[in-house]
Amino acid sequence: MFRSQGPDVRSADLTLALTQMSRVLLAAQTAATAVDLVGVLAVEAIHGAVGAGVTLVDRDGKRSRAASHPLVLEADGLQYEFDAGPCLTAWRERRPVRIADLTTEDRWPEWTAAAAALGVRSMVSVPMVTQDRAIGAIKVYAAEAGVFDNDTDRVLGLFADQAAVLLANTQSIAEARELSATLTEALDDRDVVAQATGIMLAQGAVDVEAGFVMLMAAAHQSGLTIHQVSRDLVDLVSTRNLTGSLS
Repeated sequence: MFRSQGPDVRSADLTLALTQMSRVLLAAQTAATAVDLVGVLAVEAIHGAVGAGVTLVDRDGKRSRAASHPLVLEADGLQYEFDAGPCLTAWRERRPVRIADLTTEDRWPEWTAAAAALGVRSMVSVPMVTQDRAIGAIKVYAAEAGVFDNDTDRVLGLFADQAAVLLANTQSIAEARELSATLTEALDDRDVVAQATGIMLAQGAVDVEAGFVMLMAAAHQSGLTIHQVSRDLVDLVSTRNLTGSLS
């Protein structure tokens, strides 16, 4: 079960949390690390919260999540399972969602019943929005009813604004790295196919087109891609040349 720390919200803790987030941004941490940290700092910033979680949604709709407490992870997992709940609503509708008491809440009945059984009694979730794009939501949980109020919504909203900048930047860095790796791989594939085509020319192909067709035929017969066939051919010729130079 959760243990509550009291309902007060301390601005000093919020300032400290935001400073720590800024340091993460300057350190260029990975998106996964940043998501984990934001969840932990949310608990420190919002008193009365006994657990916090972060849902991050990329441009392709892929969701990732982090939580400061195992039960938060379970409660969030139930939302994904039902595809309904306060955090997904906060993200989709770009508005704060607060539940004063899960046992009397009539929205998302499947989720509220399951989450209450875990020990969650009240919660708040706010969206993270940056550059007019909702990238996810932050949520805090409590073991007692009525822990959170309008002030919690406001402070968690301020926290979410800063977290959105951090996570959007780390997400962009990750996407840029992935794109760079994809482009590099594509260029490597193109180069290896060109090398293999040159080998086919040296072995008797009448022209570049004929050499490429021969590679395509070999790929079809072997069940491999043309890039795999080309790589194998280039590696084979390189090995033979190396062996010949050493003999």
